[in-house]
Amino acid sequence: MKRLPLLALMAVFFAWMLWSVSMRQALLFLAGIGLGVALAGQRFGFTTAWRILVEDKNPSGVVGQLIAFGLAALLCMPLLGHYGELTAALGPPSVSLLVGAFTFGLCMQVADGCGSGVFYKAGMGIPLNTAILPLFAVGSFLGSWHLGWWLELGRTEPVGFVTLLGWQRALALTLVALALIGVGVAWYTRRWHRARGAAAPQLWVRKWVVGAIMIAAFAALVLFISGNPWGIIYGPGLWVAKMATSAGVVDPAHNWFWSLPDNAAILQQSVLLDVTTITNVGILAGALWVSAGKPAAHKPMTGRQWSVALLAGLLLGYSSRLAFGCNIGAMFSGISTGSIHGWIWAPMAFAGTIFGLRIRRRMGY
Repeated sequence: MKRLPLLALMAVFFAWMLWSVSMRQALLFLAGIGLGVALAGQRFGFTTAWRILVEDKNPSGVVGQLIAFGLAALLCMPLLGHYGELTAALGPPSVSLLVGAFTFGLCMQVADGCGSGVFYKAGMGIPLNTAILPLFAVGSFLGSWHLGWWLELGRTEPVGFVTLLGWQRALALTLVALALIGVGVAWYTRRWHRARGAAAPQLWVRKWVVGAIMIAAFAALVLFISGNPWGIIYGPGLWVAKMATSAGVVDPAHNWFWSLPDNAAILQQSVLLDVTTITNVGILAGALWVSAGKPAAHKPMTGRQWSVALLAGLLLGYSSRLAFGCNIGAMFSGISTGSIHGWIWAPMAFAGTIFGLRIRRRMGY
């Protein structure tokens, strides 16, 4: 489809949302489009950034992520401090967080996409991620169904730095921590290349910096419009939960996660009232607009490679629910809104990524 007809369809959907659902949801659709354009247009991949750091000692992607985290914190933490109705992306430190984040980091390399990556690449029509998307949704639902059991293994209460320290101190602490990580990554990669007599890669690459600015801005808009931080995984799990409930396959009243008041309520409502559903639809639309009229990037894969990648996609959804979010809901939004679980998620997922890259190399892709 060409861009002009697609733009017309998006305008019609926006108008219909505005008329039939709510202004909030219509505006969230636009914010989602912006996120999709940023992710797909700049190829801002969280999976890729970690992969090029580990394999090529190229820090530019991670530096872009750090810029995105810092800018988002600059925008989101003052909002949280001034508007009490807004909520941070809080998750409890727990066994499920440790297991889920590690597994997610491993699987995102094998599946060639994290939470946001699955959506924007599916929107671009990339066959692997398009096939993974429904499995990601099923995995997210299964993770939510089992979450109560995982939490019984051990957890503590969520910790929000904005509430604990005030937004000014929380912001200062976050920016200092991000700067120290950036300095450490730059020092390590430069030293590695220097030892081999090679020039170190650039720290600042335009696509990463532009993508970071766009993502931070639109993520802050999501928080301001909806009252909730940007997330990915709740929507796909909700879709499967509604289908399973309607088909009589499961009874949510007997499940810890889906019997929680907010979750039970959304099960009875239209999915169009769910924040993550609408922003995810927007991401798909934005990525589709970026790739309109272009052939989808695609490389041949063997049946064995497909099987392993699809299994990784299912586990990607499952583990993201255990970890209280994926690279977006847990890491990006967690860190930028001052949740300690975001800082736990990141190193655990990075450790998982190292193992995932080994599997990826063994599989030959």
